[in-house]
This record gives sequence, structure tokens and C-alpha cells, in this order.
Amino acid sequence: MLEDLLAAAAAAGAAGLVYVAAAARVIKQYERGVVFRLGRIRGAVRSPGFTMVIPAVDRLRKVNMQIVTMPVPAQEGITRDNVTVRVDAVVYFRVVDASAAIVNVEDYRFAVSQMAQTSLRSIIGKSELDDLLSNREKLNEGLELMIDSPAVGWGVQIDRVEIKDVSLPDTMKRSMARQAEADRERRARIINADAELQASRKLAEAAQQMADTPSALQLRLLQTVMAVAAEKNSTLVLPIPVELLRFLEKGQQVPPSPQPAPPERTTAP
Repeated sequence: MLEDLLAAAAAAGAAGLVYVAAAARVIKQYERGVVFRLGRIRGAVRSPGFTMVIPAVDRLRKVNMQIVTMPVPAQEGITRDNVTVRVDAVVYFRVVDASAAIVNVEDYRFAVSQMAQTSLRSIIGKSELDDLLSNREKLNEGLELMIDSPAVGWGVQIDRVEIKDVSLPDTMKRSMARQAEADRERRARIINADAELQASRKLAEAAQQMADTPSALQLRLLQTVMAVAAEKNSTLVLPIPVELLRFLEKGQQVPPSPQPAPPERTTAP
């Protein structure tokens, strides 16, 4: 009799261990558990830690609550100004309602991916090329709003959307390069012309000052000679003002001496 009781107790203990092993579940810190009992959601969402379910009756679905980084495949489209571009992006989202993410949509990851691709193509068609290249913050906000609107019903929250790269055709790249080069050349010519204008004004003022003070021209000449001599060249070119040459020319001209008058002839009476 005692042996039968011990065997029954051992069998009950083994059955209990098997039941506990089959019913025991562990939910990680970044997960939430949704329990389905005969096809219906049972109770609230299970929090992280150890939990129990009824084997063969309950079914536990774990949902990852971490932020998911999903790259959006490159989408090719035509902008509003008729330029063919290829744009790719990245979406950051996370699940905020585990029950809605399991019940309201079959696969929330796939749904977010398809919605992101559709929204990206729509953004390309509504934007111009300059906006895609220089005004990405505004486009990112519009893209995030377009994806987040349907994702709210799926228990998903879109944290951030970023456009990574915009690929242009080679012909468009060459055209943009020529345009940028022409614009830089235009600005360089304007700067050079402005510099010439300012230099001409300063030279005119200097010429007026030297005309009022002739000795300033001689001082300027001496400064030029010193600057050239400081270079230690073997040949020294010394410019001579034209006024100095004229002065020397006048000094070399000797005035003609007066010739004596011929003697008067006297005739005898």
C-alpha cells in the first residue's frame, strides 16, 4: 500500500513538473506578451519576467518593444520639375501597443515598410529637385507624418524618418556642375571688376595728390628703387620720369652767343 502511494506521488510530481515546464514562459525586459486563450485575448498584456500559461489552451505571442531601424529600398520617381531621381531613406519606429500590433495588422514590420515606400514615392512626385537636395528637414517631417497616420492604428509609433541619399542621372550631374562652375566664374568676374574699380579710384586719388605735390613723385620713385634693390637681382631697372629728362634737356641747351658787329669802313675825303 505504501509503495502504491509513493508511486502515485512520484507520478503526480512528475506530471506537475511536466505541466510547469510546459506552462512556464519567460518574457524579456524589452518584450511584452499577449496571451490568446482559445483564440481570444486573455487579460492584459503580460509584463517582463516569469509568467504561466495553460498548455494546449493558451498561446503566448511576444512583441519586441525596442526601436526598429528599417531601411527603405531606393525608390525611383520623377520630381515635379521633371527630373528622374532615385531616393532611399531609413525609418525608426517602435511598438507602443502590443495588442494592436498583433491583432490589427498581420505583420506590422511589412506594413510599415510598404507604407514607407509608398510615401517616399509620393514625396518624390510632390517635390522639386532643389527641395530634395537642400530642404530635407521639411521633407522628412512630411514623410514622417504620412507614415505615422496609418501606423497609429497598428500600435506603432514612428519616431524619425530620414532621407539618406538622392541619386541623380549622370547628365543631370554634369549640367549641375556646369551651372555651378558658371556661377562661380560670374562671381569671380564681379569681384575682379569691383577690385579694379576700387583700385582705379585709389590710383586717381594718388595721381591727384602727386600732381599737387611734385616732390611726392620723386619719393615714390625712390621707394620703387629700394623695393627692386631688395630683391638682390643682378639687373636693376631704374625708371626716369619724363619731367626729369625734359629738365636735363633744357639745361643742355646753350644760348647762342652774340656775334660782333663788322667794323665800319671809313672813306678818305
